[in-house]
Amino acid sequence: MLPMTKDSFSFLKDLMSQPSPSGFEVPAQKVVRARMKLFSGDVRTDVHGNVIGVVNPKGAPAVMLAGHVDEIGLMVTHIDANGFLFFASIGGWDPAIAVGQRVIVLSEKGEIPGVIGRKPIHLMDAGDRAKEVKFDDLWIDIGASSRKDAEKAVAVGNPVVIKPDFIELRNELVASRAFDDRIGAWVVAEVLRLLKGRRIKAAVYAVSTVQEEIGLRGAVTSTFNVHPQVGIAVDVGFTSDFPAGEPKKVGDIKIGKGPILHAGPNINPALGRMLCQAAKRARIPFQMQAEPRATGTDANAMQLARGGCAAALVSVPNRYMHSPVELISLSDAEQTARLIAETVAALSPKDHFIPA
Repeated sequence: MLPMTKDSFSFLKDLMSQPSPSGFEVPAQKVVRARMKLFSGDVRTDVHGNVIGVVNPKGAPAVMLAGHVDEIGLMVTHIDANGFLFFASIGGWDPAIAVGQRVIVLSEKGEIPGVIGRKPIHLMDAGDRAKEVKFDDLWIDIGASSRKDAEKAVAVGNPVVIKPDFIELRNELVASRAFDDRIGAWVVAEVLRLLKGRRIKAAVYAVSTVQEEIGLRGAVTSTFNVHPQVGIAVDVGFTSDFPAGEPKKVGDIKIGKGPILHAGPNINPALGRMLCQAAKRARIPFQMQAEPRATGTDANAMQLARGGCAAALVSVPNRYMHSPVELISLSDAEQTARLIAETVAALSPKDHFIPA
């Protein structure tokens, strides 16, 4: 049995199927917008592309929830005389991950399938085999016979994503590209569902942010617009429960053991305690991870916007980040949404977040 409703699972699968790299998030945001409208009478889209679902706007404190909907991708930079496409990265890529992948070029003509090619190992000398893979050594083959033929389907500047492939594994685990951080956008929308019908004092702004992978850009603009007193980012977090895991670096974090809470300068101490207390009250298992510097997530942008706000980060444990097979637990995702909903429901205008 799924640890979430069939409707929520259907929303997740639909969301994960949308090709939406940074700067090109419209397909995924259409799905988020439709979902949020089921639970909010005020769903907005700003000029940057952030989608904002509002509940109880006259309440206090104003709380912003941020999960970024964009994924890493590629962009066509050159089409050679034979119709092969060369590309650069959108966001942080390990070029070795790209080798041999099936991709989709997002063209004005529609979704154009292709494959990423590389010189066969049989034709490499020993020196080439030992070299680090670089994007300059790779290309996309869409089956074109020439540049003119390729340009009938694609153009320089077209974004590219790994072909969507949502896989259900054992023990309620699922794998897909783009869980970083499509699952965060799913969580903030699910929080609206969980809050529907509850009497809450806080004003809630659930934001599906854009362009996080290229510099937290959507969180910067949407936080300036919302001007929250409290900001909770939802992202994915590193685990150490696989053969190459490093618990000394990321802590003893496991898939299926609940959401990750964080401690460090990016986390407001009072809000951090509130999240822990809400988890304990609701009997939601959680894991702790140290963050001695800025987190590199939307929590960082929210903390620093305008005059600053009380910020925190809640993460869904994720194996194989920034790969086509990012792996998460459905239970962890559902528990993350529950934890945030319970925390928000407990907030009141009397709460203070100034460190003391």
